[in-house]
Amino acid sequence: MPDPSTNSTANPSPVPRPSSLLDLSKVRLDPAWAFRVPAAIALRRLALPLCAIDGELAVAMADPADAQTIDAIRAAAALPVRPHPAAPDALRAALLRVYGDIRDAQSRPADAAEADPVAVVDRILRAATLRQASDIHFNPQRSGLAVRMRVDGRIEDFTRLPPDLATAVASRIKVLARLDIAERRAPQDGAFVWTPPATRADAAPVPMDIRVATLPVRHGERLTLRLLESGRERLTLPALGLAPGDMARFRTVLARPHGLVLLTGPTGSGKTTTLYAAIRELLDGPPLNILTVEDPVEYEIEGISQAEVDATDKVSFAKALRSLLRHDPDVVMIGEIRDETSLDTAVKAALTGHLVLSTLHTNDAIGAVTRLRDMGLAPHLLAATLRLSMAQRLVRRLCPACREPYALTESDAALLGRPSLAGTTAYRPRGCLACAGRGYTGRTGLFELAMPDAALSSFIAAGAPESDLRAALHTPTLLDDAIQKLLSGETSLPELLRTLGPAQ
Repeated sequence: MPDPSTNSTANPSPVPRPSSLLDLSKVRLDPAWAFRVPAAIALRRLALPLCAIDGELAVAMADPADAQTIDAIRAAAALPVRPHPAAPDALRAALLRVYGDIRDAQSRPADAAEADPVAVVDRILRAATLRQASDIHFNPQRSGLAVRMRVDGRIEDFTRLPPDLATAVASRIKVLARLDIAERRAPQDGAFVWTPPATRADAAPVPMDIRVATLPVRHGERLTLRLLESGRERLTLPALGLAPGDMARFRTVLARPHGLVLLTGPTGSGKTTTLYAAIRELLDGPPLNILTVEDPVEYEIEGISQAEVDATDKVSFAKALRSLLRHDPDVVMIGEIRDETSLDTAVKAALTGHLVLSTLHTNDAIGAVTRLRDMGLAPHLLAATLRLSMAQRLVRRLCPACREPYALTESDAALLGRPSLAGTTAYRPRGCLACAGRGYTGRTGLFELAMPDAALSSFIAAGAPESDLRAALHTPTLLDDAIQKLLSGETSLPELLRTLGPAQ
């Protein structure tokens, strides 16, 4: 949870109040601040804390002149309050999303809600959906249960629960995931479906698939929850961040009837998201028989057959792969080329007239060639099957509502390895209501495509070293794509340096 004591000041007087109504559909609130205010106050007074910006707590209010409510919120949050007028109906819908059932929240004492593990878990799940988190971490420590969330690829502290509540919260989550609550000395894996509250009476809530993993640690059980709904609506090629030229090349490869398409990058670089986006692109074309082997299936896609690896070994990765080609597929997606078995299946499928999509852990696009050769694939087979190797990374996207321009310094340009960029306009984060004061909202991809032509294929077939392959590759690199996104205001220099490191 944010520590408001670090930037608490006296409430300014008078408080400037915006005259136009706040559009809550364009606001990304920070639930850590919303939950600092008792639900009874927020619901009764129609006042919703949004986020802290420049040492002030922005609050959406039906009556921004209500001094009594402002004083109560300031006392609860220990921050000066800046009210923003909002329509009562929109406020009620937003309050429902934050606090759940209004009647239950109004009738339940605050201290009872804090001690109820069912209410605590429900509050944390609601907060995670509001923050569009991808993961929730419950980390037991001597001082209590630290709850953190991964938002846009970065870990954020949310709250710390007292030690006597840690076991009850873990048990509640294990009950939801149908795990053995008595087993605390062995790791367990499970899943459940959670439905967040609807924002309108006429809107059906969207269920969320949540994967649960437990691990015994020094002071109890650590739990990690993966929230799988947050990226489902973004699984399309146009939403990935590919440059127009790269998009056209990727679509050209997907239109081919056979060959091997590899997505490369470290864990968490968005490879699986790109795989699913490619599958959706194929589904929009002529009818195809598409089969996948995944560990696990992260998103269910209507119209394809998805085989999930079973922990009991009834459906192992090797068994699923051996059976794959007997089902007459047009397109095969293998979650990851992890060993010689998966590599052999992928190459055989690509050689026998199938389009094969998979992932590989390498740092750049051309590094996939070296990695596959190290795994024992003959160079001539690699040259005959590889149609595309695409490296990618994820960077946070600057909030378009508040990003501010500035001129790159000579030291900035040196970090990018491009001295000529000194004085060029780039953009940096600031923070506003649209991004909950973070300066960033969502993520975008950085891409590097290696699409072998006749010359590069001949180098691959001859077993040429990686340096010669890279010299023969005349396409933009990850750094080139990163610089283009920096100058266009999509991301910032610190994000690029965090993701790619300074230029050598």
